Amino acid sequence: MTQQIPQPLPARPEPGPELSGVRNFRDVGGLPTTDGRRVRPGRLFRSGHLAHATETDAEFLASLGLHTVFDFRNGADQALEGADVELPGVLNVNIPLTDPADGREFWTMVRDGDLDQLRAVLGEGKAAARMANSYRAMIRTRTAEHSRVVHALARDSVPALMHCAAGKDRAGLSIAVTLLALGVEREAIVADYLESNAPHNRYRVRRGSEAPEARSPEVMELLAPLFDARSGYLLAAFETIDEQWGGVDAYLAEGLGLAPEVLDRLRERLLD
Repeated sequence: MTQQIPQPLPARPEPGPELSGVRNFRDVGGLPTTDGRRVRPGRLFRSGHLAHATETDAEFLASLGLHTVFDFRNGADQALEGADVELPGVLNVNIPLTDPADGREFWTMVRDGDLDQLRAVLGEGKAAARMANSYRAMIRTRTAEHSRVVHALARDSVPALMHCAAGKDRAGLSIAVTLLALGVEREAIVADYLESNAPHNRYRVRRGSEAPEARSPEVMELLAPLFDARSGYLLAAFETIDEQWGGVDAYLAEGLGLAPEVLDRLRERLLD
């Protein structure tokens, strides 16, 4: 299958201040739909976790007038990073989704494993395959969770912020599902997803040792697929939708249980 190269995104909102304790924050407003409309700025945001938000960060987030923060982290994430900061008047909803690198043992290996361990588990394309397969699995097995999010947005939960740990995989896929429901062009969804690779957005790779060999070029190359946003991961999710449901319309109706009137309300709330 020929993959199109994502084009630069048009007419995006002006970026807010760079947050010092929150990674990968952005407004997805401005993305174009297939019927010529655009996502309304100031309605849907995405980011990494909010556990390390500074006082200034929290003031900025509070200024957005958020109704709901959707946190897709699981218990292990929250134990590692901490709970989100409390924003006044904002509803915090935790909907755990599967981490593509799920499991304490796996993350222990990522942080502390030596080169031979990393080669065995991540080398020869295993890391990238793990990521793509996890995106496929989240589409197949997390329809109830994604349905809950989109129904909430259609009902009363905007403006909304979606996040996981890095704001790349679980939040990235949940944002993608929402944008598909809005009728956003797939190329624009992929282009927005790839913005997670910008240096100021990327999740910081944690290693248990500061020794040079713990972050050698080969180690970092082996770890890269876990921390990169790669178009192939999101395209694997789209392919799963097409293979299992025959296309987006059937996925929304049958997989997520979105009635036409719910889609209409969602689009009224989130599109210009």
